[in-house]
Amino acid sequence: MVDVRDDSFYAAVGGHETFVRLVDEFYRGVATDPVLRPMYPEEDLGPAAERLTHFLEQYWGGPTTYSEQRGHPRLRMRHAPYKVNPDARDRWMLHMRAALDSLALAPLHHAELWDYLERAAHSMLNTFDD
Repeated sequence: MVDVRDDSFYAAVGGHETFVRLVDEFYRGVATDPVLRPMYPEEDLGPAAERLTHFLEQYWGGPTTYSEQRGHPRLRMRHAPYKVNPDARDRWMLHMRAALDSLALAPLHHAELWDYLERAAHSMLNTFDD
């Protein structure tokens, strides 16, 4: 078991269970989204959900499973094969916002997590083509 600092954001919001709930709810929206779903070539969204869970956990002070399994995140590089235009970004943010809102986190934690997610979504833009 990986040691997690008691004062980390990861621990403060409930650890693994919270991030699993966030990601599971997010992918419920993605599963039926006509723009986002085609970006996930795997029939089962489970592997993508696991990767996102590990990434978010590591980013927020939890276990380093993501880097141990996949190396450096290189988010822009990993998303480069997909057309991430403003519509895709906005849909991603819509599903992620609904997932985040479903957690009922403390307002400060909610705001901090949303701030990061919003910035991350904007940074993934790689085209303005439809």
